[in-house]
This record gives sequence, structure tokens and C-alpha cells, in this order.
Amino acid sequence: MIDSNISEIGSFVLTKFDIVVVGAGPAGSSAAEYAAKAGMRVAILEKEESVSQTVRTSGVTWIDSIEEFGIPSECYNPVRNYVFCSPNSEVTISSRDPRAAVLDVRKTYRWLAEKAQKAGAELHANTAVSDATRTRDGISLKAASAGSDTTFDAKIVIDASGFSSIVARSLGLVSQWKRFGAGAEYEAEAENVEADTWYLMVGQKYSPAGYAWIFPVGQTTVRIGVGVGKPESAADPTEILRQLIDRKQGPIAKLGKIAVKEFHYGLIPNEGLSRKTVYDGLILVGDSAGQANPLVLEGIRYAIRFGRIAGKTAAEAISKNDTSEKALISYEQMWKKAILSKISSASRVQSRWLGLSDSEWDRELEIIGELDIDEFLDFIKAEFGLASMARLAMHHPKLAVRQLFSIVRDAAKRN
Repeated sequence: MIDSNISEIGSFVLTKFDIVVVGAGPAGSSAAEYAAKAGMRVAILEKEESVSQTVRTSGVTWIDSIEEFGIPSECYNPVRNYVFCSPNSEVTISSRDPRAAVLDVRKTYRWLAEKAQKAGAELHANTAVSDATRTRDGISLKAASAGSDTTFDAKIVIDASGFSSIVARSLGLVSQWKRFGAGAEYEAEAENVEADTWYLMVGQKYSPAGYAWIFPVGQTTVRIGVGVGKPESAADPTEILRQLIDRKQGPIAKLGKIAVKEFHYGLIPNEGLSRKTVYDGLILVGDSAGQANPLVLEGIRYAIRFGRIAGKTAAEAISKNDTSEKALISYEQMWKKAILSKISSASRVQSRWLGLSDSEWDRELEIIGELDIDEFLDFIKAEFGLASMARLAMHHPKLAVRQLFSIVRDAAKRN
């Protein structure tokens, strides 16, 4: 029996779906799972030969998000100590129980993709989208798959292709991100690993416009990385990382012997939530939508949470036979209500941080060191708003905290 949704036209294979998701990262797999659960015929197109074949993220997230999503314990390493280092200062904030985690990125992303497949979504690996065009019934995607050209027709496309935003760019709806973070990282075995402790290193010694890090993956493995803001700095994070390890700078010296196992490199948008994320028959989610916390440039929790909403919204629109922008706008309204004001405030704090000198960073760490664990985590997670910053300024009446309160207040007035 021939599937009526698949046909051959010359050398092209034409495949029809209700929803096509581009990218099998956390946003794409989550969207596909929830769309498939709603009874939609769903395809996930992944350009690599396997899900998360290449790692492009350090994998930091938070225990409350892990519990929300049900991520298995074998997929992450819990963290309870948070160390900030500037060139001449170091502060540690600790919690009795782990509040953060470093993900095994491959295990986590593959777990998410498997959940989508169990829900009924089809995973098409080694399938790279090269072009997108509008049709009378939706959007048509041209892709190279297993040595042949395949066309995927969809009523709705969910662009979860990450930094490249391949679908939205092909349709001429967005341009490439102009402001972003570039991160280079080694995953390595080390002689002395503090499995429950991460390090964030700030100042010119570590990065001219960003930060460096040590994130433990387990008892013997760490990720050592450097992030650089673009276009604020022309520095190459890979070269800075190499120098930091060669010179055993700062807390890297504590690791002892280091044996590099893998190199990771990634780009993450840093323009705030400036993009429109719904169009007729199209939803953007995750890095394609710019959904990232600017303070530490992490966004996996946003990708999963808003991917689920994107999948449900797309399925509901198709069920009502209306795939217009108007029918999809509830997705954008939901995620903006959840994080827009917080990310806007955090973006202004980040802009302040990018301008700090080494001596100013030393003073900044004095302020960070006074925070209790809840204050610290709300701040670094960009979960603060005007009211919480006002309380912070009242409890910690130093000039720097009051300056942060003024920044957040000004950001709130703009929204």
C-alpha cells in the first residue's frame, strides 16, 4: 500500500505533514512531541546524522526546570556551590541542596527526541533544509536527505533550527543575528574535579566581553570554556581558551592534569527578545526566536518550555483549520508574558557588566558575595523584576545594588 502523503516527482520525493519541525534540539523535539500528542502528523528534520552529534552548548540549567520537565537523573550532574572569580577576588555562594545542574547534552537531547518519536513524530536525520517557499496550503521545505532531494510540505512549520533560523531567513522574514555570544569549550578529564561546584570567571583576564567557566559534568569530567560577546569584542574565544588552559589561569590551576576529550563551539543570540516569532504558517522557537537569558546566555529551559507551547499552539490552529498569524499569536503572547520584562531588565544589567573594568568587577563580586542563595539564583537566572530588585536594594543598601535597581526600573518603564 502506498502512503498517500508521499509521492515522487522526477528526482524529488514529496512528503506531506501537518507540522514540520526543523531542528531536533530541545525546542524542536519538545514542539514535535506536543504536536504529535495532539494527533498531528509531525516530522522533525535534523541536519546531522544523529541528534546532538555536535555539541554547541555548555548545558547549564536549573534543578527546578529539570523537575518540571522530568529529565532523568542520568542526564545531568547536580551543582550546589557557585564560585565567581574576578582577577583579584573570589566569592562562593552555596546551597544545602543542588539548585543548578550541568546536562549531559547528548543524553538529554536524545531523550527529548525519543519522547517525540514515542508520541508519533517522525525523525528524519541527515536531512538539511536548504530553502523554504510558501504554497497555497502552507510552507514547502526543500531538503537534502540521504543523497536525494526531498520536499516536505507542511501546513505549519516550526523553525527550531537554532542560531541560523534557516526557515525564517529563507522566507525573507528575518536577517542574521547581529549581536550574539560566541563560545568555545573543551570537555576534558581532569585530575581534581569538584563535582558539585561550578566556576564563573569574569574580567579582562578571562574574557574581554563575556566570561569563562568551569562546569563539572561528573566526578572526573569538566567543561572549560570561554564566551565572548559579538560585536563588542573581536577576540577569538578558542584562542583565549587555549591560553587560559596553557597558563593554568585562575581556578583552572586547581584542576591539575587536564586531558581534552572533545571540543565544542556554539553561537547564541544576544539581542534580547527583539524578534517577531509568529507568521502565517510559521512559528519560531528557542534560539531561532532569541529566547535566551542574557546574563549567562543559557536558554535550554526556555527552549523546552516554549517548544511545548509552540507544538500545542500549532496543533490547535490546524484542528481549527486556521494557520494564520492571528491563530498562532497566542504562542507569542504566552512566552512574552512569561519572560519579556525579565529578559529586558537582564539585558540592561548585561550591558552594564560588559563595560566593567577589572577593578569594578572586583567590587561587583563584593555585592554578589552578600546575596543569599535565593537572591543570587533569582538574579543569575534572570528571574528578577522591579519588585524583587527593590527588595534587594533595601536589604543590601550599597551603591552598586542601587544602581542595578535603577537599571531594572528604567527597563520596566520601557516595557
